[in-house]
Amino acid sequence: MTTEEQINKTIIFVKDTLANSEGGHDWFHTERVYKNALLIAKGEKTNAFVVSLGALLHDIADSKFHNGDETIGPKIAREFLFKINVDSVIIEHVIKIIENISFKGGNEAQKFYSTELNVVQDADRLDAMGAIGIARCFNYGGFKNRPLYNPDIKPNLNMTKEEYKTSNAPTINHFHEKLLLLKDKMNTKTGRALAMERHNYMLGFLDQFYKEWQ
Repeated sequence: MTTEEQINKTIIFVKDTLANSEGGHDWFHTERVYKNALLIAKGEKTNAFVVSLGALLHDIADSKFHNGDETIGPKIAREFLFKINVDSVIIEHVIKIIENISFKGGNEAQKFYSTELNVVQDADRLDAMGAIGIARCFNYGGFKNRPLYNPDIKPNLNMTKEEYKTSNAPTINHFHEKLLLLKDKMNTKTGRALAMERHNYMLGFLDQFYKEWQ
């Protein structure tokens, strides 16, 4: 089986697996991350096959929707990649990407580094910014029945990983606790350039939101 055939099989698998997922973490999110990862990879020396598989499988079983269990996604990905005969070294690299890609409150030490992870991580973070990021943020807040905003509940920028995972703070707080921090956490030149436009768009949105709230 060629790498192109393996990627196509992965796309079909991910589409099927995420068919009924929450709107901010569905196939279309994965597709955007995949396309942005390929775009960013053009400016980096990377293994395009690892980047493709990492982007396509990065959210195959997001822990937010599995009682916080971070082992399910890597397990599903490993079993699938083994089934389509991906080389074991490639599989382990993809698993490391899945295990280390997420924000986790921003205070959790990352345990693995590679150029491929940098690319996929930037692509994923871009999708949490800008107009799409705003839409996803409020979609998830509604999914969790969180209030839009409460002036009495201040953003917490020093959350532990566990506090971040279990937070029920208003949706607007998430902008300050994660989304506005992402531009300074981008790994690649292309990622940083793309992030600035999206970051500025979010600042404009927040200005308008607070004006209307008053």
